[in-house]
Parts: sequence; C-alpha cells; structure tokens
Amino acid sequence: SNAIFGKSGTGKTFLTRICLCGAIRENRAVHLIFDMHSEYGSKGTHEGSDRYVNGLKDYFPSKVKIYTLDPESSRRRKTSFDFHVRIPFSQIDVDDILLLQRELNLPPTTVDTCYLLIKKLGEKKWLSEFLEWDVEEIKEFVGDNNVHQGALSALQRRLVSLTEQCQGFLKPNVAQVDDAVGAILSDLQSGVNVVLEFGQYDRPLQYMLVANILTRKIHESYVKRKEEAMGEPGKEPKPLVIAIEEAHKFLAPHLADQTIFGTIARELRKYNVTLLIVDQRPSGIDDEVLSQVGTKICCLLDDEKDIEAVLTGVSGASSLRQVLASLDSKQQALIFGHAVPMPVVIKTRDYDDNAFRTSMYRGGIPTDDSPESKRLLREKLDRDADSDFA
Repeated sequence: SNAIFGKSGTGKTFLTRICLCGAIRENRAVHLIFDMHSEYGSKGTHEGSDRYVNGLKDYFPSKVKIYTLDPESSRRRKTSFDFHVRIPFSQIDVDDILLLQRELNLPPTTVDTCYLLIKKLGEKKWLSEFLEWDVEEIKEFVGDNNVHQGALSALQRRLVSLTEQCQGFLKPNVAQVDDAVGAILSDLQSGVNVVLEFGQYDRPLQYMLVANILTRKIHESYVKRKEEAMGEPGKEPKPLVIAIEEAHKFLAPHLADQTIFGTIARELRKYNVTLLIVDQRPSGIDDEVLSQVGTKICCLLDDEKDIEAVLTGVSGASSLRQVLASLDSKQQALIFGHAVPMPVVIKTRDYDDNAFRTSMYRGGIPTDDSPESKRLLREKLDRDADSDFA
C-alpha cells in the first residue's frame, strides 16, 4: 500500500490526481476511489480561484465510470454519472456497526448484542426487523438473552438515527438491477476504474459506512478470485487500488485490527488489493498500518506528532524531519520507500496544463475511440499544424 500525506492546503488532492492519472494511463492497476468531496470524477476545483480542472473521467472517458450517492449533486454541477448507488439494509454487517461505534456513541457490548440479534432474526433481516420492534418485542428478547433492556433500546434508537441520516441511499429494499456492489465488481473486473462520489452525503458517519460496506464486499470477492487462480492459472485478478481520503477514520489504533481497511493494509498484496491512503493526520493512523505502507509521498507537515508518525522506522529520520518541516506549502513533496532508492524531494508538475493533457496519451495520441478522445486528438493535431506552420 502507498500513502500521500500533507497538512490541509498543500495540494494532496492535486498530487493524488496526478498519481491516479499516471497509473490509469499505464494500465498498472484498476482503482476504486472514494471521492468524499467530488474532486476526482468529472470536474474538480482549483483552490484559491474560480477555475475548474479536468477530472479522471475527462481524461479517460472509456476507462473511468462515476458512481454517485447523490444524483442531484451531479445535476447541479452539470456533470454526468453512470450509476446511482443505493445500499439495502441487508448489506449492513456487525463490522460496519463496529466501525461507527464512536460516531454513534455505542457501548462496548454492542457487538455481542448485534450477533444475538442476527442469531434470532437472520443475517439479511436483522436490521430491518429490529428497527420495527416495539416495547413488548424488546422485553421478550431481553428475557430470552439476558440483555440489558435500556442498552437494547438505546441501540435501536441509534440505529434508527443512522438510517435516517443515510436515508438518501440506505434503503430497506433495493432491486437486483440496482445492486451497486455487483455493478462495481463487474466494472473493476473489466478493468474499468470506479469513482464513487458522495455529494451531500459527506459526513464522517455516512462516508465511513458506505466505504466500509463496499470495500468489505469487494475484498471478499477478490479473496475468492485469488484462491480460484491458485487452482486454475490465468484467472488472476487485476491488482486493485482502493483510494481513501480521511484514512485515519478507518485506520485509527482502536479500529485498525477490526476494519476491512486494516486487514487490507496488513495483508499487503496477498490478494491483489492495496490501499492508497490520503490523509492530513498520519499521527491518527495505527503504527502497524503505517509500517506496512510501501511508498510515502509527504507534502508539508508541521505538527511534530504527524512528522514522527510518518518517519517511524525510517533510517535517517532526524535529518528527514527537518526536510519535511521546511518544504514549500505547494508543489513540493518528500518521497521515500519502495519506489525510490533513497528519500528525495520532488517538485510536482502542474496538473491539467497543456503539457499534462498531452502527456496523458501515449505519444500525445488518445488510446481509445471515445468522442472525447477524438475531440482532444483533433485539438492536438490542430496545435501541431499551427506549430509546424510557424
């Protein structure tokens, strides 16, 4: 797994776009990008100005699909999307509730209670049926399972609050044709990169729930496909990179050994799934997870705890500490780890300028036959003709 760190305003999003564009162009992996602020898909903002920059879909129309939880947000921004994501109650697991334990202010006994509910109501129906229980049904369950009635009622209230906050995309029932997990898996297996936009649903609770549900299901599928490939060569799944912002919310020390993101970080590339961690608070990430990150690209960090976390286990950390604290606030980063023989400070290129647009195509020529690529090719040929004439 790899990581991009930096304090707020240092250009992490621009740097992440550059890395993703390069990986997509070179066809090195397929990507699932959790786009919390709608910055990666069709159109992104340019901080400090009213100018917009191209997204991944603009550069690679046939290689990127946009999934959204909030179609109205896409329409307001006048951008297109490929799939409206709705998630059924049946796909919520105990692990998803565990991840939200702090956000929902749940007691430590919550996990055991949820497993008892699953035992009684079934894995697919436990949440939808539990939310409908009245006082008598709660009392009956308490008597049969020696559970505290007040704690069970509190759990029901908090889960009701969760479903209300997520009611725009979290539904009791979702038709098979609208199965977002199945659609995303199909695209990833076909080599199509997926950007999931959250629109207005960008609260930590909403973001964490959706990201955990989808990643858990996708990881399960990749584990099965990798095991099948061991018995039948040629079925090897293409490497998958899952890009997450606000990564410390999933990889905090009290969660890292229990969430699917912690599992992926620890497993390294065993099942062809890795993380691209994008965060401004590396000190909030579990030390064991940080030690498993192969390459780190660090923009300016001035918090001592963040610097110490990033450099844990790195040789020559004392000298690199000064380097990290003295980087320019824009377009400078320290890169170290597996990708380079020694730590080096780099100046990042400009994103979305003419040179960048041209370089996104091999030899300046688009690699697919989409209308957008043909338009860009015509523009390039016109520029070349003007240059030759001059």
